[in-house]
Amino acid sequence: MDVGCLALEVLLSITITTMSKSTSKSFFIIGADHTGITVSNLERSLGFWRDLLGFELSHTAHQKGELAREITGVAGAELKLAVLKAPGGHKIELLEYLAPPDRTKHADLRPCDVGSLHVAVTVNDLNAVLQRITASGWKTAGKPQTLQSGPNAGKRVVYVRDPDGTTIEFMQTPDQSG
Repeated sequence: MDVGCLALEVLLSITITTMSKSTSKSFFIIGADHTGITVSNLERSLGFWRDLLGFELSHTAHQKGELAREITGVAGAELKLAVLKAPGGHKIELLEYLAPPDRTKHADLRPCDVGSLHVAVTVNDLNAVLQRITASGWKTAGKPQTLQSGPNAGKRVVYVRDPDGTTIEFMQTPDQSG
């Protein structure tokens, strides 16, 4: 190896090492704890998540005053919340804001709109879930589709929108299919 190539290799090694040290984080993410969903009616949403889908109620709370303001950054915030546990450990936090009075009561975001989000849950029988959802008066956004490519190839998926417009994606893995 000639001196020029060796010098370049050493310089690149020093540069890469320096860059990796200067961009290293002093923290790391341990995991995802929960997904929070703002709802207009906590009891109605519990009827869906707990009673229809079978999520387990972990706890409820009522927050107001300085605590609510400091957590949310919303002056005058007052809210009721319920935390539900999914099999596998992920939690869904349903939040019904009682105040402030000037809050938006309904946001008509579509899945393609900035700020929209969805929660995806895996089920063992998509058809059975859809039958229960239909019987309860909820509607799917479209018809279930089987993904043809990518890391989720073979999964059957469909979006469901709750009365507040929140999108929930139901996914059934190929090994759970019919």
